[in-house]
Amino acid sequence: MLVDSHCHLDYLDAPPEESIARAKAAGVAHLLCVGADPEHFDRVLAVVQRAEGVDGSVGIHPLAVTAELAPWDAVVARASAPGVVALGETGLDYADPAAPDRALQGERFAQHLALGAEHGLPVIIHTREAREDTLALLRAAGPRPEAGVLHCFTESWEMAEEAIALGYYVSFSGIVTFKNAAALREVAAKVPAERLLVETDAPWLAPVPHRGRQNEPALLPHTAAVLAQCQGVSPEALARQTTENYRRLFARTSLSA
Repeated sequence: MLVDSHCHLDYLDAPPEESIARAKAAGVAHLLCVGADPEHFDRVLAVVQRAEGVDGSVGIHPLAVTAELAPWDAVVARASAPGVVALGETGLDYADPAAPDRALQGERFAQHLALGAEHGLPVIIHTREAREDTLALLRAAGPRPEAGVLHCFTESWEMAEEAIALGYYVSFSGIVTFKNAAALREVAAKVPAERLLVETDAPWLAPVPHRGRQNEPALLPHTAAVLAQCQGVSPEALARQTTENYRRLFARTSLSA
């Protein structure tokens, strides 16, 4: 059994129920539908509440942050909603030229980290070309058990190592299957098995051999197979380990033991 620790069912072309059914047929028994924009929270939570085997999160993606307070208020209001197991995704994105002001991104990121600590919720973190500032904010928030996850990880082993020491897990997406991702596979080989997660980030980043099409949770086994090779274990062992890790990190999950 595999768990897709990060997908966006609310952005897929297909109805969520169809994507979930295909995922389960492919051996992906549980999903985390990640909220990245307050305008989509109702959609995310509706899926979580009506579909079996789906957890949810609420947060503001760094490319969606604004100076307005209402979106942040929406995160706070839904942090304790049924089915919400995490905050995010949040973080820093310095790669997009049209990204919001960096100081504003940092302010919202810090708010997510503080709210996560207050509610005992892990935080799902997006980071692109913002390594030092991301780590600085994680250090400032302080370590805590099961603090969160660096999702869709593409950074260095040094960054992963420090984040792990602060209580974070590291999740790999379809990028790890790409031909030009040899360096990332080397990082994936070093992550301790008990801190590893696997994800699709659907509808983006479809793994080889489906690169270029819309991604969906049913394609997770391709990424898991490459990650298993990196770790030197069987796909079955990788599935067991990452499922156990998911349960530990997202303690409020509906995924049964």
